Amino acid sequence: MTYRILLVDDEVDILEFIRYNLVREGYEVYTAQDGAEALEKAAQYRPHLILLDMMMPRMDGIETCRAIRRNPDLRHTIIVFLSALGEEEQQLAGFDVGADDYLTKPIKMKLLVSRIQAILKRIDNTAESPAAVTGSGITVDGERHTVYCDGKEISLPRKEFALLELLVQSPGKLIPREEIYARIWGTGVVVGDRTIDVHIRKLRQKIGEQRIITVKGVGYKYEP
Repeated sequence: MTYRILLVDDEVDILEFIRYNLVREGYEVYTAQDGAEALEKAAQYRPHLILLDMMMPRMDGIETCRAIRRNPDLRHTIIVFLSALGEEEQQLAGFDVGADDYLTKPIKMKLLVSRIQAILKRIDNTAESPAAVTGSGITVDGERHTVYCDGKEISLPRKEFALLELLVQSPGKLIPREEIYARIWGTGVVVGDRTIDVHIRKLRQKIGEQRIITVKGVGYKYEP
């Protein structure tokens, strides 16, 4: 399978350097120099992965990510910020609008390629998920990437979906934060301490406050 990647950055030199190296790795690569162009290219090519800069003209990364997540045709697309803005506040802002990961510049090309390979493996891993998991009014269908809450379909970004699926698979079981990080973000990904909290908060807004229980300082569990 040849993965399609869309690179979005207003610095042409960076775009061409990354594009050249990813094409060498066998990926089908498209580029955009601002958020508006990124939306057009994403709708046209439906990439598996979008590498998105934070600071851009016309439409910044946050606005672009939010707009992409509103497009149902792109709900399976993985969005990863690649930005020089590395503070936790910027990372949380990225996750809050539906990003799957956040990488900071500068980053060595070999490391970036390795990270992209690991991120794209999540697409293959989705196929290994149980067909459907149900618990107290919640049905998570891993094959179709759909969630039904009390009979109504709700839309979840990829990370929120994976987190809910993990919790619903083991109702009543406490899942430690370290295990959640490892299984949802991967052992090689460094994210802020509040990343899980942001995703849990957004899940609660969509499925109800009472279904996910916090065990302070330890982890979370799903209570049917």
